Amino acid sequence: MRARRRVQKAAARVGAALLTAGLLAGCGLLSSEPEPAERADGRPGDSASPGLPAALTSQRPDWKRCTAPRGGDAPGSEWRCTSVDVPLDYAKPSGETISIALIRKEARDKKRRIGSMLFNFGGPGGSGVEILPRAAASYGKLNSRYDLVGFDPRGVAASSGVRCRTDEEQEQAHRSVDLTPDTAAEETAFIKDAADFGAGCERRSGKVLPHVGTTNAARDLDLIRHVLGDEKLSYLGFSYGTELGGTYAHLFPRNVGRTVLDAVVDPTADGVGHARNQATGFQRALENYLKDRGEDPKAGTERIARLLARIDENPLPTGAGRELTESLAITGIVTPLYSQSGWPTLTAALDEAEKDGTGDGLLELADSYNGRDEEGRYDTQAHSQRAISCADTKARPTVEEARALLPEFRRLSPVFGPFLAWDTAGWCAQWPVDGEHDDPETSAPGAGPILVVGTTGDPATPYEGAQKMADELGEGVGIMLTNEGEGHGAYGESACVTSAVDGYFLDGKVPADGTTCS
Repeated sequence: MRARRRVQKAAARVGAALLTAGLLAGCGLLSSEPEPAERADGRPGDSASPGLPAALTSQRPDWKRCTAPRGGDAPGSEWRCTSVDVPLDYAKPSGETISIALIRKEARDKKRRIGSMLFNFGGPGGSGVEILPRAAASYGKLNSRYDLVGFDPRGVAASSGVRCRTDEEQEQAHRSVDLTPDTAAEETAFIKDAADFGAGCERRSGKVLPHVGTTNAARDLDLIRHVLGDEKLSYLGFSYGTELGGTYAHLFPRNVGRTVLDAVVDPTADGVGHARNQATGFQRALENYLKDRGEDPKAGTERIARLLARIDENPLPTGAGRELTESLAITGIVTPLYSQSGWPTLTAALDEAEKDGTGDGLLELADSYNGRDEEGRYDTQAHSQRAISCADTKARPTVEEARALLPEFRRLSPVFGPFLAWDTAGWCAQWPVDGEHDDPETSAPGAGPILVVGTTGDPATPYEGAQKMADELGEGVGIMLTNEGEGHGAYGESACVTSAVDGYFLDGKVPADGTTCS
């Protein structure tokens, strides 16, 4: 488990993830009042993705009623689904293809329609086809003039989704593998489990595994834009979706339309850097939570660390007949820190564990994060998340290197630090595919203004990462909006941020760089 946003929570809250309205900055390629789109019939726009065969660039979407996802209900009649074929390997654009699943709700005001708006809710590994209909109420104002379009990135769910384990294998791993090993035997079991996970991905999804990285997903995004008939990409990305959006801007700066990145991944950090950022971010959120309940942050942190140590020695019983292990308890504590609205749930779960000696509340939170339903079935977001992350990053830290991080990470966070330090070694251990880069390239000279929204109390993608993304995008491109608040994402949570983002998408009003919402 890696501490990145569970996108289901995003859908439940706002659409998930993420100013005082200030003076308008220069609008770059965007006018203050956009011209309505000329057509909405799916015909290709004027700027085709370079180097791709006509069989791909001339596709016309065949929108049909959507079917129900596994374990869910079909979206309403206003939603339509289709797929777009993309190259499996962009080095062989005329070779084998895979299909990218899309879902759309058309703009209500056809005469003033601006175009399509594509969403990515993070993960990586979140299914936009499943999430967007559940989150669409948060984007009702945008839907007046934009078609809302969700998609499953390559390697996710209906787009050749990666699968690495059976539900039974997943359950066994959660039950028996200690994600903060204390002995040589636990270390051996930890790394063996990580290697087995990668081997399972190769057995079940070996064809797509080398091709599921973010760079290829960004290329898919450009082909989707073209097939939908949009000259430029309008895009709203949360959490990992900000990394995808930044990568797209680097590859296709002239095709960037109105783009907002909310709850921003630090583009300058490698795998260890991300772990360090998250140790800092989750500890900051934990301390803010403790202060909110009137408890000294240092004393509260020590109390929770002692609880975890006790659970490590003696897992807590639950009414479901399953034990709450230390690893599951950490996951349960992480989950409600993503949003301030989850803090009362965290209080109840911790009180139960400490006072009653049972782990039902924390186990329920961990199951939610891990994508486990009441029947013991797991979704595959964690499979896709790991496959995409390991296709992206070259880093493969060793057990020795992870062990050497422990003193620093314990100082950063006695509660979350050890888990995040060990995760650097386990995440891509003996992964069967080489990674692409140390960190993503997001410089985008020539792109129009991109709004970068950072929340000061964001636990999973700390605020400092948003500042670095704005800098990396380049002067006049990265426009920094600061949300002074708690939680992983601001759009739909902060009325000030929501108003600024809506004004940008609908009217082309670009807030002044450095605007703050308090």
